[in-house]
Amino acid sequence: MLSTAEVARAYREAKAKRAKKAALLKHVFLIITSLIMIYPLLWMLASSLKPDNQIFGDLGLWPREFQWQNYWAGWNALPVSFTTFFWNSTVVTVLSVIGNVISCSFAAYAFARLEFSGKTIWFALMMMTLMIPYHVVLIPQYLLFLNLGWVDTYLPLIVPRFLAGDAFFIFLMIQFFRQLPRELDEAAMIDGCSPFKIYWAIIMPLSLPAMATAAIFSFIWTWEDFLGPLVYLNDMEDYTVPLALRSFISSDGVSQYGPMFAMSILSILPIILFFVIFQRLIIRGIAMSGLK
Repeated sequence: MLSTAEVARAYREAKAKRAKKAALLKHVFLIITSLIMIYPLLWMLASSLKPDNQIFGDLGLWPREFQWQNYWAGWNALPVSFTTFFWNSTVVTVLSVIGNVISCSFAAYAFARLEFSGKTIWFALMMMTLMIPYHVVLIPQYLLFLNLGWVDTYLPLIVPRFLAGDAFFIFLMIQFFRQLPRELDEAAMIDGCSPFKIYWAIIMPLSLPAMATAAIFSFIWTWEDFLGPLVYLNDMEDYTVPLALRSFISSDGVSQYGPMFAMSILSILPIILFFVIFQRLIIRGIAMSGLK
């Protein structure tokens, strides 16, 4: 008959074996799921190195022959070099990120830390804009910018970012600001700090994770935006990268798929690098903001 100690040891060993099997199955499941999710990206990468006649006729990921010239051909395939398109996207994205972070943090600070008349109503109206599709306001915005003479410029893509027009980033920062102790504001007010001084010297330094999260999402969404540049930009020299990629597909069905996939790979590299470098700030900012 087994002693109590031997029974306990056997139970622990059996439990450890079950835990190892469960962990192994979990990792196998995650690996398979990850491969399924990244297969389109791997297929696009492989297609960027194939001749056009092999892209859709061969579903394998390994090219029979590597067409490295697809990258050079794609970079210079259009009347305007992709150097111009990448520069245009960089200018629009950087200015949009700066505008979103500054304006949305100001609005979030006002909602989270200040008291003013109609605060609850304005906050409710701001949250309601989250449920309004962009396509609903597209035509009124276009008419407004057309009357202002901003069509075929970058102003419609940049100026609204400086006007706290993205309710998601405002809500993200509000959730973070509300977690900061009110005693910090009270102590600063006793020392004679104005609301702006409190924001600049206290709130903003403590809110870098939330602001970094807003900056990263704003970078990703602006860099890959296609509809906005499509509506407001007409001159090819002003095109951003997503709009330039669309130019590879011609209306007569003659398209350069190899160079197009090559430029598509290059277009997502800034997003991947940006996310990999700042992914810890994304996780920290979302976790500390209380968003699930």
